[in-house]
Amino acid sequence: MDKIPGQMRAVQYLYPPIDPFDQRMLDVGDGHQVYVEQCGNPDGWPVIVLHGGPGGGCSPAMRRYFDPKAFRVILFDQRGCGRSRPHASVEHNTTWDLVADIELIRETLGIEKAVVFGGSWGATLSLIYAISHPERVSHLVLRGVFLMTQTELDWFYGGGAGQFWPEPWARFTALVPEDERNDLIAAYHKRLFGPDLRVQTRFAQAWSAWENALASVYSNGHGGEAPGEYARAFARLENHYFTNRGFLSEDGWILNNADKLSKIPGVIVQGRYDMICPPQRAWELSQAWPNSDLRMIRNAGHALSEPGISAELVRAMDDIARREGLHLSSAR
Repeated sequence: MDKIPGQMRAVQYLYPPIDPFDQRMLDVGDGHQVYVEQCGNPDGWPVIVLHGGPGGGCSPAMRRYFDPKAFRVILFDQRGCGRSRPHASVEHNTTWDLVADIELIRETLGIEKAVVFGGSWGATLSLIYAISHPERVSHLVLRGVFLMTQTELDWFYGGGAGQFWPEPWARFTALVPEDERNDLIAAYHKRLFGPDLRVQTRFAQAWSAWENALASVYSNGHGGEAPGEYARAFARLENHYFTNRGFLSEDGWILNNADKLSKIPGVIVQGRYDMICPPQRAWELSQAWPNSDLRMIRNAGHALSEPGISAELVRAMDDIARREGLHLSSAR
């Protein structure tokens, strides 16, 4: 991906780097240990951060979207990825397991209600959690909305996005025999879960590279080669969830249950040129959820690190702090 000045400026909107005041491995059952950390103000307004993927894991940069004086920030690596163990495991790893994990984390940390902050798959999980436990969510802050529908999967893995990015699409499809290219999720699934670790890793890196290549409007069409262990978790978990349609009972489940969000205020930050999660879904969500504020960011794609998206997410969190009467830091 091109490192041009526009990308480098994203950090100017963030709060300074911060270390956690609490790190732990939480036994969530089913043989899974989930990494959880807290940073910021231990007495601040709780924020639960949900990373993307599935399988992306958290990064230190995710701590920096929140005023450390105002917020108590909770990050965790979802089952099977990041520092959670077992690594790249899809056993007992469903959307509903993750919803249960969020509840266990909330109860373990003694949190009654929290802001839930998530992007991409993290936005999907934020919405599913809020629909399932609306009484536990004070606000939603979402980025790059993904509603886990067949239409979205068809767009990204069926050739829609490939019409805008033919070069990386050609690389993504070239690994698969022509007679299997009508269902790339299934074709990759066969290799990602096959017996040969080298084949798993090769296809995992190709899966990850296709998504990374389209993440930013500043991309040159090359997503780079992710480290093998990271790519295996990312690709296997994404493919597992997409093969099972997010473990939702019906296509369109989120919009069909959006009425349960009616009492939760929220902000939707969406890149106008998001090639991974097209803006149509964010707009549809805003129409079904009148208590939301859709903020479309021009000249922005999908990535959290886009300057306009970073600036708007920090602004949204600062706005929540002011409305709730929290004490803010004097300067970033």
